[in-house]
Amino acid sequence: MGLLSLAIWMPIAFGVLLLVLGRDEQARSVRWIALIGAVASFLVTLPLYDGFKLGTAAMQFVEKTPWIERFNVNYHLGVDGISLWFVLLTAFINVVVVIAGWEVITRRVNQYMGAFLILSGLMIGVFCALDGLLFYVFFEATLIPMYLIIGIWGGPNKIYAAFKFFLYTLLGSLLMLIALIFLYTKSGGSFDLTTWYKLPLGGTTQTLLFFAFFAAFAVKVPMWPVHTWLPDVHVEAPTGGSAVLAAIMLKLGAYGFLRFSMPIAPDAAREWAWLMVALSLIAVIYVGLVALVQQDMKKLVAYSSVAHMGFVTLGFFIFNDLGVSGGLVQMIAHGFVSGAMFLSIGVLYDRVHSREIASYGGVVNTMPKFTAFALFFAMANCGLPATAGFVGEWMVILGAVKFNFWIGMAAASALIFGAAYTLWMFKRVYLGPVTNDDVKTLTDINAREFLMLALLAVAVLYMGIYPKPFTDVMGTSVAELLRHVALSKLN
Repeated sequence: MGLLSLAIWMPIAFGVLLLVLGRDEQARSVRWIALIGAVASFLVTLPLYDGFKLGTAAMQFVEKTPWIERFNVNYHLGVDGISLWFVLLTAFINVVVVIAGWEVITRRVNQYMGAFLILSGLMIGVFCALDGLLFYVFFEATLIPMYLIIGIWGGPNKIYAAFKFFLYTLLGSLLMLIALIFLYTKSGGSFDLTTWYKLPLGGTTQTLLFFAFFAAFAVKVPMWPVHTWLPDVHVEAPTGGSAVLAAIMLKLGAYGFLRFSMPIAPDAAREWAWLMVALSLIAVIYVGLVALVQQDMKKLVAYSSVAHMGFVTLGFFIFNDLGVSGGLVQMIAHGFVSGAMFLSIGVLYDRVHSREIASYGGVVNTMPKFTAFALFFAMANCGLPATAGFVGEWMVILGAVKFNFWIGMAAASALIFGAAYTLWMFKRVYLGPVTNDDVKTLTDINAREFLMLALLAVAVLYMGIYPKPFTDVMGTSVAELLRHVALSKLN
């Protein structure tokens, strides 16, 4: 078993162990097993970064074993500069989420922790899969634990939210499955992605494939106008579910554009880039304005996620190094920052049991340590220099200006909206005098919550001050992808 298989199957094994062994009366043991499993799963991903060779776009740590031999389906794994950091990010966020749910979850603890560990392994599988069918299996399997997390531990309308999440994402993926089967027959019976990249496909065929993949990935990102499921799901999901959904699951769709849409249908990607850019700018500007009027903190951050992910798709479809690399950096940064924002809301919700901005005011007076963390994450969400939130957005804006000045200017305006809705929320929740009795009785964060927020704060600060390790890893793979897209000619 190679490193990638360990990264995928270790958290799944620990998750299954929790489901089999754990009971609520053994909650303490269950939590420790979950933490050990999450930390061990993160540690096995570190050698991937240490052993990763820079300067090559080739897949590394490749594993290939026949899986369904009759249909030439292989258990084929590998990572390049585009996917490596998402493996580490997923494993890291899983550790934070286990710590976040340590005291908060008191019912079906084993199932809660087990679902997150299994979900973590499946999401890493999506980033590592180099076989089309294997990718599809991992991609769809992630829906099951998240559906259960929302449906069992969610809020009052959890069943509605869980069904909406499942149906939106499943329906989009059915068109992708048809596209995968078509490519399998077109390639003479192969699900190998590298084989598909070399297929001579006509213009109409590429367009159909592009929109089949678009149906699956745009919903997952989510792009405007198929984003409406996200706020509902975030509001009802438990805190850990919101953190993982924002930090990792949205990235599966954006990653799919780079791994499938652009290299398999490069001519269609260029032809329809105007549509992708337009939809991205609507997400960045319009959804940013929608976030301004939200009264629910979770809804505000959910709409903020749609706006930030608009930067990602904008960066991808302007087809230059700065844009694509900036989109990837923005995905990683958004993983840290959005996860931190939702976990911060969770800290308040655990105490007051309300997400309404009007329920708070003057939190700084009773929770000064926590407010310092909340301010830092709010600044990162605004794109403050020296935080992770700045690097990716700045790169995308530079790439967009290089592509077209007016598109770059429109994208840059989003920084103003981001600062407006984030700081407006921060002012009403944390600053000023204490406005109600609930806030008067609040206690500051304990050691567990401090650790959870400190881990994310260190990651956000490190990436903001020194992004070189992130950009170095992805540089060669991004250049190769753009070269492939640029060289392709319509048949």
